[in-house]
Amino acid sequence: MHTKQIGKNLYQVELDTGGFKQLICSYIITGSKPILIESGPTNSVPNLLSALEELGIAPPAIEYVAVTHIHLDHGGGAGTLLKSLPNAKVIVHPRGAPHLIDPERLWPSSQAVLGYVSEVFGKPEPVSKDRVIPITEGVFDLGNGAKLTVLETLGHASHNLSFQENLNNGVFPGDAAGTYLPKCNTVVPTTPPPFYLESALASLDKLIALNPQALYFSHFGRADDAVNRLEAYKTQLRLWADIAQAGVETNQSLETIRENIIQADPVMTKIINYIQNHPIYKKTVLENCIMGFIEYAKTKQPKTQP
Repeated sequence: MHTKQIGKNLYQVELDTGGFKQLICSYIITGSKPILIESGPTNSVPNLLSALEELGIAPPAIEYVAVTHIHLDHGGGAGTLLKSLPNAKVIVHPRGAPHLIDPERLWPSSQAVLGYVSEVFGKPEPVSKDRVIPITEGVFDLGNGAKLTVLETLGHASHNLSFQENLNNGVFPGDAAGTYLPKCNTVVPTTPPPFYLESALASLDKLIALNPQALYFSHFGRADDAVNRLEAYKTQLRLWADIAQAGVETNQSLETIRENIIQADPVMTKIINYIQNHPIYKKTVLENCIMGFIEYAKTKQPKTQP
């Protein structure tokens, strides 16, 4: 079984990407117009289709696949998935749409950033232009009073969307609210370069203003006490940014900045052994996400005259 009910008409799908549990999940809102949230990566599309079968949803019944952004782990499988969903269109940010339609640049750039992790996710296939719905704000009717509201929540990426569902007052933030580690019941930053701190904080304020009851993380699963988690994440982002800024100003190495973050952030101090021993997170959290803050800090350095 890949599915788990987590709310009214709401199911979480364990994608089991690369055999890794609690790494990436998709969501299905059932009803008269069922919808998928996140295609996930190419290599786990068969598990997502299996989840539809478990729930008795015929593939032609799916009208929309909403992807928070086009990074491989969230939207990379959209092209492969739509081969099995004949009536579905992809909801995506306008800046992400061209990379769904033609992913040739997305794949090498993902390989450069993610290294071996990109192979775990798999190469994306293109989505036909006529099956893409570019949007930044809007509402989709899911039937019987159910709605999905689209919000632009930039920062993690320049094309990140979040989706609010009204049946349980929950939000699918993509990577705008970090990575939730259910085994540790905590959140860590999801901030690979290019990362935009001001935009990320503004997006968190936008999500907080919704006063959601729950957050449905793509990495990984439902977390309650949503507003407090969002507030805590803002504090964590500011802390990491301050440490990276100080490190860049004094020419510290990535390793030194990383150690300073681990020592200063009580969340990281608590879970560092788990992160260091995780085949994926040791690359993404301890390298890519810290580099996001370092590259951001470099943009704040005064420009030298030639």
